[in-house]
Amino acid sequence: MAELKGEVPRLGKSSRLNKSFFTRRRFMSNIAALSILPSLAWATSTNKNKNRYKIAVIDLMILKRQKLSALPLAKEIGADGLEVDMGGLGTRETFDNKLADPEIRKQYIEESKELNLEICSLAMTGFYAQSFAKRDGVKKMVSDCISTMQQLNVKVAFLPLGVQGDLVKNPELRPLILERLKLIAPLAEKAGVIIGIETALDAAEEVKLLKEVGSKSIQIYFNFSNALEAGRNVCEELEILGKDRICQIHCTDKDGVWLENNTRLDMEKVKNTLDKMGWKGWLVIERSRDASKPQDVKGNFGANTAYMKSIFQPA
Repeated sequence: MAELKGEVPRLGKSSRLNKSFFTRRRFMSNIAALSILPSLAWATSTNKNKNRYKIAVIDLMILKRQKLSALPLAKEIGADGLEVDMGGLGTRETFDNKLADPEIRKQYIEESKELNLEICSLAMTGFYAQSFAKRDGVKKMVSDCISTMQQLNVKVAFLPLGVQGDLVKNPELRPLILERLKLIAPLAEKAGVIIGIETALDAAEEVKLLKEVGSKSIQIYFNFSNALEAGRNVCEELEILGKDRICQIHCTDKDGVWLENNTRLDMEKVKNTLDKMGWKGWLVIERSRDASKPQDVKGNFGANTAYMKSIFQPA
């Protein structure tokens, strides 16, 4: 056998055929795999868009404040989630919160699971008309909201500083509001949730305010309409705030026309800005109703939801 040392054995005809067959089969398998890569890339991209940006509506604005029927209506509208209001304040000690009832909470949890619909945030809209700076019992009100957040596994609450807390018109309230934000910040930190405030300030001033509060649990709940009404550039304001200071966005303008017909709001540009910032999260539709049909809930919010999904969740 010494004479065979270093030589390559010759394959028989049958072996060569088998080798050729398996080589062709491997080649065809590779081609097939390559052919599905574009569709896999498309699916991955689509899922990434859907996971990155989610669209919600508000129970108060679809005329279903703290009503269980808001959930199926939001689903019918085409939304991914719902912002649920904490109820009115008036002269009460705290919010008129039906979700404090364990049985009602259970119904909300079960219904949202059944519909595959998320409760993206709770809203303390009672402070639109009440003074966050001066109203007694603010700590209890916010504590009650945080408790409900924990029971529903909701991570963001909306806190508007409202008309009486307008820091542009009433700058003298800043020390009081700052004091109260510092008061509620540890509550949110302990619970692992975020309180998103809406102010009348420009982005640069909001950055200053957040730095003074000094807590990552107090962030900005940005509203397109506030910037537009003040004549500010929405995209520039978003960039100034940065992705880590914006918890959620009310992607809305004042009522008049649907978002798709709004000439002063370039939604494609907004998306590109948020993409570049690396922001992700919930885009919550508040208004932008057709002025000629303000009570057409399904028509107004269905159209706005479909438009937002066409921009932020393209097929």
